[in-house]
Amino acid sequence: MLTVLGVDVSPDLLDRWVDWLAPDEQPFFVTKRQATAWKLATDDREPSREDHDTYRTYRVDRKAARTAWLSEAAYGDLPKATRAALVRAQVDYDRGAVPTVRRWAGIVGPEVRQQADGHRFVWWKSLLREPARVLPDVVSEDLGPSRHAEVRTWPAELPRVRELAGTFADGSGPNCFGTVMAACGIEGAETVWMLREPFDEWLANHTERGGQDDVPGTVFVWRDTARLVQHAALTIGDGWMFHKPSQSWMSPRKVRTLAEVKRATRTAGWRLERHRLVG
Repeated sequence: MLTVLGVDVSPDLLDRWVDWLAPDEQPFFVTKRQATAWKLATDDREPSREDHDTYRTYRVDRKAARTAWLSEAAYGDLPKATRAALVRAQVDYDRGAVPTVRRWAGIVGPEVRQQADGHRFVWWKSLLREPARVLPDVVSEDLGPSRHAEVRTWPAELPRVRELAGTFADGSGPNCFGTVMAACGIEGAETVWMLREPFDEWLANHTERGGQDDVPGTVFVWRDTARLVQHAALTIGDGWMFHKPSQSWMSPRKVRTLAEVKRATRTAGWRLERHRLVG
């Protein structure tokens, strides 16, 4: 079985990763002027959650207010100069999944040099003939591995941590809040996109301020300057911490050291508070 970030990945999940990295139609973000100049039909369909995370739509420049959804065939039918300009625009607008030719040509083949401007390209299924060579690198590009295999003693008071540690969710949505709640016994919380409000309500009803870093069951909560909760993680003892870095399909539920989690979540304006489980 394929292992990515220290986590086993089934053939079925790998097939879904291919669909999420290279859907049959993918979004290209453009201005009204560009859509007209490049003869692109646009529409306002809502991207899937996986689309949002693959293409990081939440950070796309707002001036690119139009979206053209293109299949591989429709993209290939565009004049090469248009493809080059379109792909360069995606880089300029900060869309995700526009990798460099230099990074990938040796793995997916030299044809990527001809796809657009010779410097950047976009993923299509035709480039994923060997997904087990490509997807592990795509998924692990910005993340450290789960170290759950190094844990020697799992906390009896948090029985679901061992079950959840070192697993991927079935898609985008499940996030850090639901992951912590599930580890603490809330059935089904690991499968949903848990919003801030129910997480804060759970904190108020099941924890109190305080807690020690070296004992299981201390909930770490990071809040921004507006006091909105931004991330959560859970101590499991012996210097280990359990969390899910994001809601993305690429983000596993994993075990890291306290120092690693603190370092990864260091963000200007965020403040860390601790809560201990009660009741």
